Amino acid sequence: MHHRVRKAGTLVAVVALAVAVGFGGGFLIGRTPTVPLAAGPAVIHAAPAAHEEMDQAHEARVKAFPAKTAGLGAQPLQARLVGGVKVFEVTAREVQWEVEPGVKRTAFAYNGVVPGPTIRVTEGDRVRVVLRNQLPESTSIHFHGLITPNAMDGVPFITQPPVKPGQSFTYEFVARPAGTHMYHSHHGPDQITKGLLGAFIVAPRDRSKEPRVAADVVLIVNDGPLGYTLNGKSFPATQPIVVKLGQRIRIRYMNEGQIIHPMHLHGLPGLVIAKDGHRLAQPYTADTVNVAPGERYDVLVAANQPGVWALHCHILSHAESAEGMHGMVTAVIVQK
Repeated sequence: MHHRVRKAGTLVAVVALAVAVGFGGGFLIGRTPTVPLAAGPAVIHAAPAAHEEMDQAHEARVKAFPAKTAGLGAQPLQARLVGGVKVFEVTAREVQWEVEPGVKRTAFAYNGVVPGPTIRVTEGDRVRVVLRNQLPESTSIHFHGLITPNAMDGVPFITQPPVKPGQSFTYEFVARPAGTHMYHSHHGPDQITKGLLGAFIVAPRDRSKEPRVAADVVLIVNDGPLGYTLNGKSFPATQPIVVKLGQRIRIRYMNEGQIIHPMHLHGLPGLVIAKDGHRLAQPYTADTVNVAPGERYDVLVAANQPGVWALHCHILSHAESAEGMHGMVTAVIVQK
């Protein structure tokens, strides 16, 4: 089951739940922070403030969550079926991406969004990805974790020429192995951190052993020119994960950044079932999953405690500041 962002009805439910569990007005929609938003990784520490001012600043940011911004990445990309081949088309171009309300940064994006659309196929499918380059510089696509023919590996000057501005390149391969993978640029020092990234999920052909979940959540962490982001957004513009009491969700953590991010979920320990797309022979329980650049972890979370549970990077400067929570913070909201 694909995880989809809930619209107005969900947000009303979020507010009601927050009030019920004692947060008062802590999740009022449409409220904007009363202090300047953090500018990103380069601006982490603010000047010390009186404790009352600090509390007010923190409260304002929480009340703004989940704040509305333009653009939503990581949504499913529909394929065209051509002669039995699943065809996906992606265009790389420069955009102004709103990471927080009123904060826009220059990004490189697939199909205009960060992360790029999520590609989901089944093991054994023949896949064709058509890349069109509308960037001011050359680029390519590498299918991280997938086993492709060498000519389709997407590394300029090693397996292919760079795809220059105005050009296109077609990648074609059989989707394997099953698991959680990624697609991203493999050209230049900052194309990935500026937004040229996306999830590539390959479902096993035999799904009898796949865990049954109420939501399958892609959560891509990144750092760099766009700031500290979860699925291309910084708190309070990140999306909550909403689930009913007793249900189970699957979170697919992917790190497309340059540094490690230990992802910590309050109150709801997870069962780590896969790493880098491969099922673990011995799954293990963890409330903090240390995701290094390029790594992917699949974690099952049982929603057995009602409430609003924080989910954030535990390198605190990636999630907290004197102005309140920012960056890599969202919440799992368990409704009764």
